[in-house]
Amino acid sequence: MITGLGYAFTEGGGAKRRMLRAVVQALYRRSLAGAEAVFFQNPDDERLFCDLGLVPERVRSVRVHGSGVDLQAFSPVPLEAAPVFLMLSRLVTDKGVREYVEAARLVKGRFPDAVFRLGGGLDPNPAGVKAAELREWVDSGVVEYLGDVQPVQPTLAGCRCYVLPSYREGTPRSVLEALATGRPVITTDAPGCRETVVHGQNGFLVQPRDAYALAEAMIRLLEEPDSEVERMALASLALARDKYDVHKVNARLLEVMGL
Repeated sequence: MITGLGYAFTEGGGAKRRMLRAVVQALYRRSLAGAEAVFFQNPDDERLFCDLGLVPERVRSVRVHGSGVDLQAFSPVPLEAAPVFLMLSRLVTDKGVREYVEAARLVKGRFPDAVFRLGGGLDPNPAGVKAAELREWVDSGVVEYLGDVQPVQPTLAGCRCYVLPSYREGTPRSVLEALATGRPVITTDAPGCRETVVHGQNGFLVQPRDAYALAEAMIRLLEEPDSEVERMALASLALARDKYDVHKVNARLLEVMGL
């Protein structure tokens, strides 16, 4: 199962990342040569691997809806009435964490009562946020840093909207958990993310790496009447139940494996 392509396959990064990408592609090509089937979590990753010739023609390519979400562990809870936004992620550039913080600055200029919470651990990844930068965000009052949150259910229950401005995902588990909790979602029109939101129905899609577009989507949600935000929340829950129920995903995996 290809659960996401990560740092090596994210656009940009210069010669170092291109060299790493070439090495990773060679390793994928070698490892997948012995597979009977390869599971992809989004159509973009599947298309890329096929275009690059990483999946041999004799190997079956199958798409599934991520790793699924346990709808019993993540059940719907009433929306938080306060304007609280939440992002849970490893603190790396490619997750869009800097865009989240910059968008928070912009939104707070118009809606000073808006709250922006950020959870997740610092990461040694080459694109990781440094501790000093994180301290500056917190000290400036732009975001509330929650640390590495476990379990995440109480934190999700305390937000009105979930945000993940990632540059690329397999299928983001945190978004699936937010859908199952019944939260509108703002994420990017990027591989792995775009499948989790129907724009205008259960949230908004914005272009990756664009803090201004992200801020506009946040402001749009803040200006929506409560009834519209509640409708989006219900649409998120319906999407989680229809596509991302872990039992449906597991059944598809077992079917393909003949088990």
